[in-house]
Amino acid sequence: MISGIALGVVVVEAAQRSGSLITARLAGEQGREVFAVPGSPLDPRATGTNNLLKQGATLVTAAADIVDVLAPILGRPAGATRTELSSSEDQEVPRPLPDIGPNERSRVLEALGPSPIDIDEIIRCTGVETRKVHIILLELDLAGRLQRHPRQLVSLVEP
Repeated sequence: MISGIALGVVVVEAAQRSGSLITARLAGEQGREVFAVPGSPLDPRATGTNNLLKQGATLVTAAADIVDVLAPILGRPAGATRTELSSSEDQEVPRPLPDIGPNERSRVLEALGPSPIDIDEIIRCTGVETRKVHIILLELDLAGRLQRHPRQLVSLVEP
């Protein structure tokens, strides 16, 4: 399944008989790129990757090796650096962090308690902008005052 949904497969370490080699074989049969990171010829865990290199897999010593091979497939110029691939005149400039007033912080804190509450409910009942609520929750989380629960629920941890 992995080889079918990916443009390529990178094998970092594989013994002579391993599931990674099966995935690499399937990738090759499906016309996907196969990459291998070389290992010591004395290490039995590198036997599979070294054999892949003998069979024509692309040698990988850095992430740029993978980018250079996949760039033409993605319609980008080969040899472009990561910043060149991600830079575009059409790219949106990130917005600066919003100013959060003490009133907004207190409304979010009042909405929180020891019982878990949905983040969307905090946004609805406080009227504070979504982005600001998430920043406030992150600050509380980093301070150790917030507990995160499954299904986007959070609760306040008293100091």
